[in-house]
Amino acid sequence: MSDSPAVNAPLDPKEKPILDSLLYIRDKLSLLKLDRSTYIKSKDVLSLYNETIKQVQLLNDLRKDHKKPLENNRVDNVLEDCFQLISLFFLTIGRNNEAPAVYSMCSTVKRLLDHLSEANFYSAKDLDGIEGTFTTMRETLHRSKESYSPHLLTLLENRLDTCHLILEELYRRLKDLSPELVPTHEKLVSILRSMAACNTRNTFPAGEVRAFQEQLKQMQATMVDGKFLGNDSTVPQGQEIVVGLLKRCLYWADLCLEKNGKIDERFKPTYDKLLGIRNQLEKLTLTQAWSLRETDLYNYQRQLDRIDESRIDGNFEDAQGNKADLHAQRTLLYLIRRSYAYIYSLIRSSEPVSEALLPVFNQLQTLRRCLLEVKKSGGVSSPRELYPYSMKLNSIDNMRTDGKFMIGADIPEGQGSVNGLLAECFDLAYELRVEAEENSGSDE
Repeated sequence: MSDSPAVNAPLDPKEKPILDSLLYIRDKLSLLKLDRSTYIKSKDVLSLYNETIKQVQLLNDLRKDHKKPLENNRVDNVLEDCFQLISLFFLTIGRNNEAPAVYSMCSTVKRLLDHLSEANFYSAKDLDGIEGTFTTMRETLHRSKESYSPHLLTLLENRLDTCHLILEELYRRLKDLSPELVPTHEKLVSILRSMAACNTRNTFPAGEVRAFQEQLKQMQATMVDGKFLGNDSTVPQGQEIVVGLLKRCLYWADLCLEKNGKIDERFKPTYDKLLGIRNQLEKLTLTQAWSLRETDLYNYQRQLDRIDESRIDGNFEDAQGNKADLHAQRTLLYLIRRSYAYIYSLIRSSEPVSEALLPVFNQLQTLRRCLLEVKKSGGVSSPRELYPYSMKLNSIDNMRTDGKFMIGADIPEGQGSVNGLLAECFDLAYELRVEAEENSGSDE
């Protein structure tokens, strides 16, 4: 396995034993990730977490006497890999609400914020969603203070603080945007993203892009003296933001139609790789409940990081050092950003249930949806119609031992979530049965 993408500073010879230990831990994590013959057990993950924290303590002790800030070297890069894998493992075993699980989300949010800042087009809704995630992460760290190493907690708190500074700066850029212009601004953001998506289709939808172009021209036609007016014909604040974005959209529409969806051949291999990653992640968002092991996201993250950090001063360059044209540059960046957004979404929607219990959890979620649909459509005419649901619920209930779902002698994480969902399904079925019996009695 190659290291996290980064420029390495020279390695201090005293850190060599720590590097060797971390490489060994990373190898064990990688092998555990690849083993599909059984589910991931908490004790295996916690053992590797404790081994990693031990190396962090040794590294901190070794570095504490340095009088100048240390540059990242290979030890830091391998340590990043270890924490990233451990974090995804915590999600896989259902311990989503504990400090190590925050690491992977924090890394992904940092990437997203950096890209939003670089692209400089986004809506307040984008930021509000990320701010909600920040609140959840900080609450998780607060709950974990008595349970996890201060070394890990300090690292995560510092990373969250860094991310929050970027988030505040992004909010600041929108502070002059008048509420009257917010709908126009959000529509422009949506159109620009939609055109970027059109640019990555197998067959370029020129008609769709022309339709977006027409919408943009209609918006432009409403302007007076180059400005958008409010309902009372005054000039709202935030003209620079919205007018600048409109010009950007119009230029991008022209460029997309000119290129007809064809990427510069020099950057076609990178484009194909990014397109494959984006498509695979998109597929995972549709089948997540049944097919995703969170540790699978690690390989996607690393591939994206490698491509993202291969840029020179923000630009993609070919083998001869020539910069990509604007069309290729924006198209490649769109695919990177969309892929990071999918990873963010997949981590955020990960259920706090061990993969060992996911089959049962997913069945119960399906049963719950079906029962809610039955209730929404007016219930059942006879209690007999509920027999299939009752039989399935009873068969799942009979899988428990002393109220717990066991896998051999192990008690996987997520018992509360699964038992709570089972109880909710029983309650829904009971309500529907009582309602059916009452209706049946009144008919008689």
